[in-house]
Amino acid sequence: MTSQERNAEKSEGGAIDKSLAFWEIISVITSCLIGEWVVFSVGRGSSVAFGVLVFIVFAFMFTSHRLRGESARDLGLRLDNFVAAARLLILPMLLASAVLILIGYSKGSLGFFRWRGGQSILGIPALGIFWGLLQQYALQAFINRRAQLIWGRGALSILFVAVMFAVLHLPNPGLTLATFGGGLLWAAVYQRAPNLLALALSHGIMTWILVSTIPAPLLGGLRVGFKYFG
Repeated sequence: MTSQERNAEKSEGGAIDKSLAFWEIISVITSCLIGEWVVFSVGRGSSVAFGVLVFIVFAFMFTSHRLRGESARDLGLRLDNFVAAARLLILPMLLASAVLILIGYSKGSLGFFRWRGGQSILGIPALGIFWGLLQQYALQAFINRRAQLIWGRGALSILFVAVMFAVLHLPNPGLTLATFGGGLLWAAVYQRAPNLLALALSHGIMTWILVSTIPAPLLGGLRVGFKYFG
């Protein structure tokens, strides 16, 4: 085989891998949207059906990692770069928190002890960190990594991840805007220091600050899909 033929074969293999990565992303995003807009909105029994769909999606992602030979460390389940990721996160988090607190103060909606009628002040961060880990895993360890296979590291893949994260929170305008901003930060940090634990901690803290500062009507009860309409 000549060098030209090898280069052509390599180019073809790269194109196929990019196409596969694209369809992997579409499969996961579409499944999530179906879950939000259809399954979770059909009433009785929807929680069980939604859980089954979530299980299938995660099984699909785990299988993809296995077939591609991606280890837990590759995905960001590690501690060696936790401090590096935290350093990248801390300043944007402080700036965003300051803005949110100013908004809450001006609107008279500050309330770090309020959530659904008095849940523990530690309850929301803890829940947010757990839920944040699941979301950040899907968003970064899967969608971000697949986006990098298509467009490489940098602005385009980061923007794509943020847009996808925002789309998953439609039609809630407050959450869509907040998740787009958060998505940009988390995707950029993941590409520089892939650490899901730091991102989950950031996700949980920022969720707590968001619901403690922004007037509740603007967040629509954190509902997405058809649930947003009541």
